[in-house]
Amino acid sequence: MERSPGVFAPQWRLTSIGIAVAISLFAFEGLAVATAMPSAVRDLDGLAFFGWPYSAFLVMNLVGLGVAGQWCDRVGPRRPLLTGIAVFTIGLLMAGSATHMAVFVLGRGAQGIGVGLASIAVFKIVATAYPSHLRPKALAIISAAYVVPALVGPVVAGTITAHVGWRWVFLGLVPLVLGGGVTLILALRTSPAPSAASPGGSRKLLFALLAGIGVVVLQSAGNAVVAGRTALAVVLLGAGLVALGAGLRELLPRGSTRLRRGVPAVVAVRGLLAGAFYAIESVVPLTLVTLHGFGTAAAGLPLLAGAIGWWAGAQVQGRVATVARSALLRWGLVALVCCFVGMAALCLPGAPGWPVYLLWIVGGLGMGVCVPTTGVLVLDQSTEDETGANSSALQISDVTAAGLGTSGAGVLVSATAAGSLGFGAGMGVLGLLAAAVCGAAAVGAARTAPVRERAAVG
Repeated sequence: MERSPGVFAPQWRLTSIGIAVAISLFAFEGLAVATAMPSAVRDLDGLAFFGWPYSAFLVMNLVGLGVAGQWCDRVGPRRPLLTGIAVFTIGLLMAGSATHMAVFVLGRGAQGIGVGLASIAVFKIVATAYPSHLRPKALAIISAAYVVPALVGPVVAGTITAHVGWRWVFLGLVPLVLGGGVTLILALRTSPAPSAASPGGSRKLLFALLAGIGVVVLQSAGNAVVAGRTALAVVLLGAGLVALGAGLRELLPRGSTRLRRGVPAVVAVRGLLAGAFYAIESVVPLTLVTLHGFGTAAAGLPLLAGAIGWWAGAQVQGRVATVARSALLRWGLVALVCCFVGMAALCLPGAPGWPVYLLWIVGGLGMGVCVPTTGVLVLDQSTEDETGANSSALQISDVTAAGLGTSGAGVLVSATAAGSLGFGAGMGVLGLLAAAVCGAAAVGAARTAPVRERAAVG
């Protein structure tokens, strides 16, 4: 039997390489900025505004994601991709050449918009350039493209910062980003034009901005709680929930909060698993240092193990063709539940720390299966003129939930530092909460199946 061509066959090779390069560079920048940030804020005398570059990126990333979906559906991926790469490059130049913290923050905001626009354009390329049977493998490329930056990003960024200067963490990416963009643009010369025009999406920008502001305000509410400013916390909590709810109501498919069958359920499940995973990931090194006495290097190694597990999971889901996608998603979520329950157990008095390396491989494996699978489920259930908007909703759910999860974990850590709760108890509770969230998502995974898949299962 003749083997069907893969994603690196001649007709798709340029597209696949361009996707891998572009996503790798975006991922590297996201990891490298954490390494360069201490030097940057010191040089720019901006320690008081340390959190602003992260918040600016988050808010404007949601704006880019919100705008890109219907834009891609209306005109195809070429213009949004070009714009995203251009804005991202401008952001790199602004951050790398900044002489004031305000310019640095604006540069990070521009990077957020650029990543949002370009990432949705890449999803649109996957939907239009590859046949449906190759989409799992194409999305596996995106997941795998995060692995190399996770392996070498902090080391490379640290070396550049120490020997050349933090500015070159940003400026050094500019020619690489432009080169990756050229590769994708060349591949897009044969990309089909949209067969139908979708409605304009100018409202999306406002609501995406509103949702991003809501996330930041909710983070501030948590910090106010820890600081004992209860009245301010209540006001911020109410304002944040209103802003976030109003924004997501417009940005996500109707019925997402109820896990309505189909795309709304996929979008909701993606948010649940992202919020749980990134909340736990953000405290893994701290937990190993604080509870188990690990050194800094050893405490960071589980994240490397998780990246390897993620890559393995992405490869597995790309090669499995005999299992229903909704079932595959459920098994990935079960792996996450096992990981988080194990992480909670390691917070018990006297528990060893070394099993975290194995547990985080399991967690990475679960994410490697789940993230591309949710992408496949969305693309398979979207018409041609919906792929951009639905991919945008999927990414918005992911980014928003990840921001809420990490900020929630940060508030819990602050509470333990203030003596309101023991550190081990706090991290154990966080692990069990994350497991419960992913358990609920696993139950709802059946609602993500396409109608034809449910009929086949029934």
